Amino acid sequence: MRSEKNYTKFQLIFLLTLRFAIGWHVLYEGISKIISSQWTSANFLRESQGILSGFSQWILSNADLLTTIDFLNAWGLVFIGLALIFGFLFKPAAIIGSILIFIYYLSVPPLVGYEYTLPSDGSNLIVNRTLIEAIALFGLALFPTNKIFGLDYFIQSLFKRKT
Repeated sequence: MRSEKNYTKFQLIFLLTLRFAIGWHVLYEGISKIISSQWTSANFLRESQGILSGFSQWILSNADLLTTIDFLNAWGLVFIGLALIFGFLFKPAAIIGSILIFIYYLSVPPLVGYEYTLPSDGSNLIVNRTLIEAIALFGLALFPTNKIFGLDYFIQSLFKRKT
């Protein structure tokens, strides 16, 4: 198994840059949802045509559940983004973030015959930025950058000094 000390400087810079960039994007998405009094996931859920469309319709059918999902989604994005940026509980945050973003992808997949009224990032077929970000985030979970630079590293160092 490869040790985190075996990465080149450029590999670490790339992995940390990717971690911070995705963390910033996820954090910003969460904050923008929290500060917008008009935001609700209802519009996105109405667009669902993927394999999770039934689940989306179930959420839409219950106003209290929709409110709970909106709260969990927005604050989950904030906490995942902060965890990625600061390298705190990094691996669980990266995996949970990857799953959450993949759920977005499965809800509104870019497939032939599916048309959406919400804006998209261009013409996509099967692969879009949402899928790429989910895959990249899962891939980041495989690299322990938090053990090189992040709060997990500093906390681990403190516990090692005390023992």
